[in-house]
Amino acid sequence: MILLIDTSTSVCKTVWVTDESHDTQVWDAGRTLADSLLSYLRNQLDSRGLTWRDIQGIAVFQGPGSFTGLRISHTVMNTIADTYSIPIVGVNGDGWVERALGRLRNGENDELILPLYGREANITVRRK
Repeated sequence: MILLIDTSTSVCKTVWVTDESHDTQVWDAGRTLADSLLSYLRNQLDSRGLTWRDIQGIAVFQGPGSFTGLRISHTVMNTIADTYSIPIVGVNGDGWVERALGRLRNGENDELILPLYGREANITVRRK
């Protein structure tokens, strides 16, 4: 099983890929991504009778997109990939799913992925 994830907007997408199928799941995480991402992924694994050890590769959409959404998913997926020694790749732009699958199937592993926000960070000054 290969897991692909895109959290660049509040409507998040996962694609669960086997040799036989692509199962796309979409959910509106809104402002709850930090609280719900890991439990959502665990529920998706449970519903398929899988564990993290069954994941053979992870691909993450790098951006551009929501600063917070990208930061959260990248942190979670980097941690899972490192913990379970799962290859991980980051891909951006149109056609990212196909390119990500190609990279994983070619044995590529970025080991650590970073988000691409599409612009410089806008860091605001604390008001009080």
